[in-house]
Amino acid sequence: MNRIASIILVAAAFSLAACGKQEQPAPKAESKVAPASELEVKIGHVGPLTGGIAHLGKDNENGARLAIDEANAAGIKIDGKAVKFVLVAEDDQADPKVGTTVAQKLVDAKVAGVVGHLNSGTSIPASPIYSQAGIPVISGSATNPKLTEQGFKTQFRVVGRDDQQGPAIASYLATNNKPKVVAVIDDATAYGEGIANEVEKTLKAAKITVLPREKGTDKTTDWKAILTKLRGRKPDAVFYGGMDATGGPLMKQGRELGMKAVFSFGDGACTDEMGKLAGEAAEGLLCSQAGIPAQAADKKFLDAYKKKFNADPILYSPFTYDAANLLIAAMQKANSADPAKYLPELQKISFTGATGSIAFDEKGDRKDAEMTIFTMKGGKIEPIAVIKSGKTIPYAEFIKGGK
Repeated sequence: MNRIASIILVAAAFSLAACGKQEQPAPKAESKVAPASELEVKIGHVGPLTGGIAHLGKDNENGARLAIDEANAAGIKIDGKAVKFVLVAEDDQADPKVGTTVAQKLVDAKVAGVVGHLNSGTSIPASPIYSQAGIPVISGSATNPKLTEQGFKTQFRVVGRDDQQGPAIASYLATNNKPKVVAVIDDATAYGEGIANEVEKTLKAAKITVLPREKGTDKTTDWKAILTKLRGRKPDAVFYGGMDATGGPLMKQGRELGMKAVFSFGDGACTDEMGKLAGEAAEGLLCSQAGIPAQAADKKFLDAYKKKFNADPILYSPFTYDAANLLIAAMQKANSADPAKYLPELQKISFTGATGSIAFDEKGDRKDAEMTIFTMKGGKIEPIAVIKSGKTIPYAEFIKGGK
């Protein structure tokens, strides 16, 4: 019995030992976790994505998004790491208070750079926030001179300024339409009032009578009281500083009241949307843009935009496309996405983009920016002249010259 018991005990011990061995997990292959080889770089974009000018905000965002997507497809490397660019899009509703809120939100998200804002009225109050954080920001559409007059080294723009655009449209109006009396209206925003001031200055310098300023808001759509008042003064021309959402109703109501004046506008109302909002009343309007027309942008950009968004650019998307690419190009030159390291490269950059050659002056403004004059024909705005280095060039001649 004892011998049998001993055999059983030995067998059991062997069995347990064997089972224990089987329960040991199979040795894992050695983990080969490489150091992070991909660098995520966030680039912000801000514009109105809701409200009356959401179509312009989305157009601007599309330009930046196309640049980001193309950069990712190109497999860009910075500091030896493959880069994944991420567009962080924010809606500032064209409201200054919301603009500062989303600016801080982007700072907190640690974006490496920002494209935007669309409006001067949101760009100006947001600019100190970016400056304090040391984050470069390039606007593709904000034109008020104050934006780059504040001394912030982080602020740039790739379009011209209102003190270039205002004189351009005013001089064209004075030379070609020869008005004796002009009414000037603005929407009380930084952009609208700013460009209206420049137009007024230029007209007065040309010895043209300018009626006392009339004002609405960026939400005004009933202009009849102001227009009825102006009708009695019989202006030969009307200039409105504001956006298309308010400029369209202004022109339509002016024509309904029998006003024969030439209606003229800045870039905010220089869109095909004017034809939809004002109908046939929009025919013959004059307007300006602080840059080349969208349709004069690089063909590669135009084709890529059409393919991606199944639409043509509206206004400033070629400029926001260039703005995003400028940030990326400066990062590549510095071999760093750190704003403090690539900012000096951005300040001295020489870049050829969809809108032509780009370099910045000491304020962050684009050197030798073009201005374009348009008219409305058959519900579409058509470029008629480009002003470059103080010279007015017929649009057909400008295109023939290859910009």
